[in-house]
Amino acid sequence: LEIAPPKGELEISTMPAGKHGGNLDNKINTIGSTIHIPVNHPGALLSIGDMHASQGDGEICGTGVEVSGDVLLSCSITGSSEIAENEYPITETKTHWVTHGVAVEDIPRATTIASEEAALLLTKEWGFSMEDACVFLGVAGDLGLCQAIHPDKGTVI
Repeated sequence: LEIAPPKGELEISTMPAGKHGGNLDNKINTIGSTIHIPVNHPGALLSIGDMHASQGDGEICGTGVEVSGDVLLSCSITGSSEIAENEYPITETKTHWVTHGVAVEDIPRATTIASEEAALLLTKEWGFSMEDACVFLGVAGDLGLCQAIHPDKGTVI
């Protein structure tokens, strides 16, 4: 699931995930999830890729159980939401908010991005101070790794 990149950026592949969305293959992006992606163009120029019947977050063999299927997708513009200040996609489930940090072939950088995006979300959406956001993430945040093998190494928190 991706949208077109900001103006001035060269064409991008759907394979590496990034600020535009892209290959966000992880178990949390499933039925009922809401994925917030910053929009760079009128109409967003949305693209949807492959579906998985099942997949582990490591995507260790380079794939999940790929299937064909129908998608019921609802899109809306959140407008002035504080979430719009985040630069990377955010997944909202019934119980969690998950920030995506992506840095191709750089797991420590991806971890930093995911953590910074989570702290920003807490400050903008729930009014935390940056210090309180960092303390909260230290005691209640879960840092997870997905796509450890294929095609790029990225993290989510």
